[in-house]
Amino acid sequence: MCYISTNQNRFYSALEQAYGFVAPVYDKNRLPAVKLSATQELEKAERRDKTGSRTFGGIPHGVRRRTSFGLTTYMTSWAPADVAPTYDPLFVAATGGTPRLFGGGTLAAISGTQITFTSAHGLSAGQGISCGGEIRFVRSIVDGQTVRVNAPFTNSPRPGWPVDRTITYCPGPTLGSVSIYDYWSPQNAVHRILAGAAIDVLSLNINGDFHEFRFKGAAGDLVDSASFESGQGGLTGFPAEPTVTALDYPVIPGNLGQAWLGSGTEQFLTVTSAEIELDNNLDMRAREFGSSGPRCVTPGQRAVRANFSLYEQPDAQTKTLYQAARQRSPISVMFQLGIQTTQLCGVYLKSVVPEVPEYEDDEARLEWRFRHCRAQGTIDDEIYIAFA
Repeated sequence: MCYISTNQNRFYSALEQAYGFVAPVYDKNRLPAVKLSATQELEKAERRDKTGSRTFGGIPHGVRRRTSFGLTTYMTSWAPADVAPTYDPLFVAATGGTPRLFGGGTLAAISGTQITFTSAHGLSAGQGISCGGEIRFVRSIVDGQTVRVNAPFTNSPRPGWPVDRTITYCPGPTLGSVSIYDYWSPQNAVHRILAGAAIDVLSLNINGDFHEFRFKGAAGDLVDSASFESGQGGLTGFPAEPTVTALDYPVIPGNLGQAWLGSGTEQFLTVTSAEIELDNNLDMRAREFGSSGPRCVTPGQRAVRANFSLYEQPDAQTKTLYQAARQRSPISVMFQLGIQTTQLCGVYLKSVVPEVPEYEDDEARLEWRFRHCRAQGTIDDEIYIAFA
């Protein structure tokens, strides 16, 4: 018998209708994931009874279990036949809002950041729109056919150009949960399901080797095929894997994209690295009497932070960033990941108070590092994430 290769691993995710009840998955729910780490630990209370010896008496059956996980997945293309990207359940669970779909349209006119469509657009503030391999976000609605976006398009779109479909994820007041399936080959290997998986932290990293999304959180239980008992996760039997089909997708280099910092009209070409982090401050309902595990997802105050580094240049737009940090003046932050349609992701923070940057002067070029810059908003509008 040989070892099990870690390449023989397949991941699926699906939104749960009720917390902790495993959702069915299909082949379309498969993820291009890189790694899943899942840990389940018993709550180890210290025994203080005097037994007449120094021997540990063991932990009784039925103590609380704590399950945590981390999942990393590549950003891939959004197939034309799919209603949403493959990682849609994870982004819905991380943001909490209802995804906003935009079917596309046609440009009638464009002037700077003002976009006019040939027909009613049906957009709302914060939604992403895409044209010519670029993605932007609606900053305000002018009328039923015209919107203003957060930054101008750089590819000089003209009337008659198509505006492509997008899906936008926005914050919501509550969070749902997902089931994450972890299947292996051969079929008699141990398979696992994270039931009641709640996303605590979502992070998007910019300028890595490839564009990646990272999800961390807590789950209600870690169900496995080796020790499965009827009733776990609301199941009567451990579910078989959907029919395995070829998963063919492009991997998008992490250096491809755009960065817009400041008032929205300044594109920065000097960014060396960046990270956007959405922290839900989860406090799982898991401490109540009579419960051996979490009963639901309980999010706290949302914290959206931006970290980014860039080379200093003696120009006005770079100096404006420093002035904004010193004066505690909000700026907008937007990153576009990818450079072509069906392989685009945009993340938009409309109001971020930058922290005074650290100077990194141990290399040949002076680098500024902005750390823990907190996004703010009115009600559920600190961050928008869109795919096109």
